[in-house]
Amino acid sequence: MLYKSTRGNTEVVNSQQAVVKGLCDDGGLFVPVDFPNVKLDLDEMSKYSYKEVACKILEIFFGDFSKEEIKNIVDNSYDGKFSCEELVDVVKGGDGFFIELYHGPTSAFKDMALSVLPHLMIESSKKISGDKEIVILTATSGDTGKAALEGFSNVDGIKIVVYYPSEGVSQTQRLQMVSQEGNNVKVYGINGNFDDAQRAVKEIFVNKELREEMAQNNKAFSSANSINIGRLVPQIVYYIYSYLQLVNRKEISLGDKVNVVVPCGNFGNILAAYYGEKLGLPVNKFICASNTNKVLTDFFNTGVYDRNRDMDITISPSMDILVSSNLERYLYEISDNDENFVKSAMESLQKDGRYEVRPEHMEKMKKFYGGFCNDEDTLTAIKEMYNNNKYLMDTHTAVAYKVYEDYVKETGDKTKTLIASTASPYKFSEAVCKGLGIYEDGLTDDEMMDKLHEYTSVSIPKNLFELRNKKAIHNDVIDKSTIIENLKKYLELGE
Repeated sequence: MLYKSTRGNTEVVNSQQAVVKGLCDDGGLFVPVDFPNVKLDLDEMSKYSYKEVACKILEIFFGDFSKEEIKNIVDNSYDGKFSCEELVDVVKGGDGFFIELYHGPTSAFKDMALSVLPHLMIESSKKISGDKEIVILTATSGDTGKAALEGFSNVDGIKIVVYYPSEGVSQTQRLQMVSQEGNNVKVYGINGNFDDAQRAVKEIFVNKELREEMAQNNKAFSSANSINIGRLVPQIVYYIYSYLQLVNRKEISLGDKVNVVVPCGNFGNILAAYYGEKLGLPVNKFICASNTNKVLTDFFNTGVYDRNRDMDITISPSMDILVSSNLERYLYEISDNDENFVKSAMESLQKDGRYEVRPEHMEKMKKFYGGFCNDEDTLTAIKEMYNNNKYLMDTHTAVAYKVYEDYVKETGDKTKTLIASTASPYKFSEAVCKGLGIYEDGLTDDEMMDKLHEYTSVSIPKNLFELRNKKAIHNDVIDKSTIIENLKKYLELGE
């Protein structure tokens, strides 16, 4: 399996090099030179455990590893870290089936891939980088940061630096990051939003002078965001596995199509489902759910991507994003791998903050439905789902469910539906308490967690309960204009 840039750079690398590099030299994202011509044997795979499905998918995309190496990576990634025996649970709630992706060490869906990426990167680095130190740069809108810190903490030969918007995450998300221990981790809050952090990280990757300085010091950059193909591929697994769970429970027959609903910010999670369909996952409709930062909704409805708008700070902060990086890989797909079109679109986005797809692209985009949900409707969805079904959703999952309800009302489509449930409700206990009508002024985050538990009897995840004993270690909040300056200081470059 060889990988190349979405933007036409002639650079071609193997899967191990793609994982270690993270981002292409021209700023593009790594995609397969030839997408795997594989149709999964879903009948056979219906007997597989989650780990066995993971091995199958990783073998397809990371052929530079032996089957034994892939098995070891999967075993080491998932052993003992998840509170759910099969890592994810598929639970009926209302008219949908929720793929609970938050039973890992940080109570968010990012654990499913960021438990795998460190092991992929370590093994890849051994083979291609020798003793070079890898510096992971990660911009986060809330959940990726902690999951990456957890995965890479105290890993020899790797440093990890995380940037989060200082005013754009929940208190629980912030404490998860700033209390992270490890001799190789650094966390910065920035005076700016997620897009500012993500833009700065991408600019670092294409900064030739900085890359050369890193090389002179025997270091190299990589990424833990879903721009890294090693982060994206493991996300395909849970869509395949969840579909097979519906088959095994006789909710659907093998070959029946399902709808897939995903709360979307950076577009990586739903892109993984789309890649799953290319491998044979039967999908009727991809439902892309946004909060009021609805650039993706507008894109699927009009064919115009336009980030020229103010960013709303919402109660679903992991989706407070106006530049959805993984959409670039989708543009590559719908344009029939037209690198020149993708490059032109990304240049327009950089220069003018917008781009527009062609009519023939719009035809292919009909597989997707875009909708959005405001904060008020998010809170209502939480309340109605719990009151009617005793199922507790976090704010992001509630956005997804409300958009799914809107889709059904609009289309009448009753296809069985998988909904990505992306975080524990306890990561956003203040908003969830407001939705349920049990919020009280003056309560601390810990007290709100306790109140939510008392009201619902839903267990508080151990990692979140233990936060109440954690102290902030990483207190730096920097201006977005000083990100490179502070990074060089931390890495002791130019001294």
